[in-house]
Amino acid sequence: MIKGHPLIILLVEDNADHAELIRRSFRDHLVANRLIHVEDGERALDYLHRRGEFADDEAFPLPDLILLDLRLPKIDGLEVLRQIKTCPEHQAIPVVILTTSQADRDIARAYEYHANSYLVKPVEFYQFQQLMNDLGFYWLVWNTYPNPDWGEAKAAL
Repeated sequence: MIKGHPLIILLVEDNADHAELIRRSFRDHLVANRLIHVEDGERALDYLHRRGEFADDEAFPLPDLILLDLRLPKIDGLEVLRQIKTCPEHQAIPVVILTTSQADRDIARAYEYHANSYLVKPVEFYQFQQLMNDLGFYWLVWNTYPNPDWGEAKAAL
């Protein structure tokens, strides 16, 4: 985690119950972060490209991490992932696929499109809660992110 910088997490999830479980899990583990939830792929891309209601980049900063479901309305998760990872401004943002799909084709395509991780949501509540606990610790506590000023330092080279 970046010291003094709460992580911005974009949750792209159409299931309100799953979104609430994720929100509660992160809150219960006292991880300093800001969770922004959108319900479909189109809104996720609008957020990332700062379109419409997300035009204010101070109110809606780029996320440090994206949790992405695959089965989404409007634009499916694989297409959202493809667009994220082909956009120079967004391709470095870690994207964790968080889905019910165990289909080999979905897993292969997600990694082909450069997903950083692929997690299958367990059906049972306790297992889902444990997965969120582990996910929270890995991506929000143990993983190291570049300093927000890294882009400026890179440009000076």
